[in-house]
Amino acid sequence: MELRRDLGTGAAVSIVIGTVIGSGIFLVPHDMIARVGTPGMVFFIFVFGGLLSLAGALSYAELAAALPEAGGEYVYLREAYGPMWGFIYSWTQMWVAKSGSIATLATGFFLYLANFFPPLEQVFLKLPLPLGPNGTPLEVKYGQIFAVALILALGTLNYFGVKLGGDVQIAVTVVKVTLFCAIIVAGLCFGHAHAPEAGVAAPLTTAGFFAALVAALWAYDGWNNVSMVASEIREPQRNLPLALIGGTIAVMAIYLFANWAYFHVLTAAQVAANPRVAGEMMRQVLGAAGANAVSVAAMISIFAALNGSILTGSRVPYAAARDGYFFHAVAYVSPRFRTPGVSILALTLWSSVLIALSGGYKELFTYVIFASWILYGMATAAVIVLRIKRPELVRPYRTMGYPFVPVLFVFVACLLVISTLRDSPWESMKGIVIILAGLPFYYYWKQRRMY
Repeated sequence: MELRRDLGTGAAVSIVIGTVIGSGIFLVPHDMIARVGTPGMVFFIFVFGGLLSLAGALSYAELAAALPEAGGEYVYLREAYGPMWGFIYSWTQMWVAKSGSIATLATGFFLYLANFFPPLEQVFLKLPLPLGPNGTPLEVKYGQIFAVALILALGTLNYFGVKLGGDVQIAVTVVKVTLFCAIIVAGLCFGHAHAPEAGVAAPLTTAGFFAALVAALWAYDGWNNVSMVASEIREPQRNLPLALIGGTIAVMAIYLFANWAYFHVLTAAQVAANPRVAGEMMRQVLGAAGANAVSVAAMISIFAALNGSILTGSRVPYAAARDGYFFHAVAYVSPRFRTPGVSILALTLWSSVLIALSGGYKELFTYVIFASWILYGMATAAVIVLRIKRPELVRPYRTMGYPFVPVLFVFVACLLVISTLRDSPWESMKGIVIILAGLPFYYYWKQRRMY
């Protein structure tokens, strides 16, 4: 039973924009200005991070059009380097990266909702398990129960057909972009420009630059998700490059205008002092009503990113199971709805567990960033590898600026990996251990495939 190609151009573009624009743009300018000191450098890093993401999108466009299969990077790594690397990617996505991202998004949603419903912050259950922060007892809040219910509800929605999930993604993304445009217009047209200033006292260093770049790339993260549902997109040779490239450019434009609005109203010192930059800007422009409007916009933004993450992320373990490198049941496709129902269920349930263990999943997610960027770099390098290894492969789209564009992405990915290893060696090595823990399972499933 195969998945059905029910996603058109609008859904593909909405997946890119909807999964990229989450909570990051509301928060990361605060972290970035503290690292690099001036609005000019914040803009430069957002442009650089956007161009880097675009370089990745241009490279992935060739791979997605040539290999329009479920799983995205899983397929590219498998074809370029062999099944072990595809398995490592799927293992990472299932147990840490994608599930951790879903858990983080759902938690962020309830934190914004708690601005309107404070009881969500109250403790529902306290367990005598040393799984809370610093080994304290594990506390489960009412908001976490709500977050679990939200994940399971979206998982159920996506089970009933990829077209339904795609239609929801289009609708929520349109609302999200409209609200973002309203926030930008409010800041630029109705906000009072502050007096010129010198910036904040933060001398620019190499470590600070890369730390700010990581924050910007977190805000851009998700542009690659549409490749995971390549087997369900109509005319993938045309629509996948269009969605990857067009969606990434659109996000880059929105981010630059948003930062223009922020720094038009707020000084660098105010941005550095307020973690919720967009909310503070709108509070100065429209008062408390403006700050509440940002909370609503943030929830809608997170909702779209959450739906897109479940829609796309569930295809990675499905692809691995279909090849025999994961639990066999995860390859099940609903005969009626043509969706990987068991994979959706498994991903949403594990994400729900991570929410309950909120004292540890963020740390776990931090550990895997190091190894994830190794895999992202390898997936982009697969453009070059497959040009050599499989020259006969039909390529409806060829990477613009080849080989400079993929080489640039791989080069910066290597610098990020080296910088992370140098600045956080213990966390980086833990990330590697988490990934390598999957290798015994790989060899077990590989052995099973032989019989």
